[in-house]
Amino acid sequence: MTGLRWGILATGGIAAAFTSDLRTAGLDVVAVGSRTQESADEFAARFDIPRAHGSYVDLAEDPEVDIIYVATPHPMHHEDARLALQNGKHVLVEKAFTVNRAEADDLRSLAAGKGLLAMEAMWTRYLPHMVRLREVIASGTLGEIRSVSADHTQSLPTDPAHRINALSLGGGALLDLGIYPISFIWDVLGAPTQITAVGRLLDTGADAEVATIMTHAGGAISTSLSSSRTVGPNTAAVLGTEARIEIDRVWYTPTSFRVIAADGTVLEEYESHVEGRGMQYQALAAEAAVASGDTAGARLALPTAESVEIMGALDEIRRQIGVVYPSES
Repeated sequence: MTGLRWGILATGGIAAAFTSDLRTAGLDVVAVGSRTQESADEFAARFDIPRAHGSYVDLAEDPEVDIIYVATPHPMHHEDARLALQNGKHVLVEKAFTVNRAEADDLRSLAAGKGLLAMEAMWTRYLPHMVRLREVIASGTLGEIRSVSADHTQSLPTDPAHRINALSLGGGALLDLGIYPISFIWDVLGAPTQITAVGRLLDTGADAEVATIMTHAGGAISTSLSSSRTVGPNTAAVLGTEARIEIDRVWYTPTSFRVIAADGTVLEEYESHVEGRGMQYQALAAEAAVASGDTAGARLALPTAESVEIMGALDEIRRQIGVVYPSES
């Protein structure tokens, strides 16, 4: 560990989950910032954080903070991460990294110019079962990988004003849920060479369901489904010519998987043993990147440059299904 001093920007549910895991890992949380002093004080008391700021500006300007976790709604990620970077702070930005590729590229460029880390908080990439999965794939056990499939489906609030349904807040299944299978597919198969997407939109203009079929190098095919209205299996599979990996429910959280040969023989069974929710692994990766001098994030499990490319793919998916956020107009 580098001894980085963490600041938490925003005090919602995801910020609380992340801060709890930081405490589990023994990392140094020194400050929190909110839009109101009352909210910051309550969060600080809950997690025993020494300094509470009543504005994001005050948090960004705090000289005792080295790295800031940005946990605001999607359309605010760019502005809030920019504020932190301009004040010399590394940033771990909650997924999706931004709302589009242009914003993601801007953050990467700003961070590079200042020698700072701008990292997407795609925590799934850093979980132990995903680390082991990549080792199995690299060993060649699966043979040639021909397809990957994954879903992220939940039954979320239907109130049109709720964040998940509000287009002005980046609502919709894609940025909240679909980012997980798209990022996972990219991790295994690399960038798609062709994207086909279909979706169903709500009256608010936000997407309720999105399905993708993508082609990758060598002709491999991937499929994904995300939905904010239905609960599916939430499993994933990687199919190779010699064997396959089946990841159990819920595949994007600490879970188990099996490696199964073409004849049905179980070659390996993996089970996760993780303390807390598991969000601490991405924080440890951020600290390690800074310690090694990899502020470009090139050696991360999710390189910063790849986060930018994935945002470009999400742009294309939204183009095909007809979703435009008000901030882009």
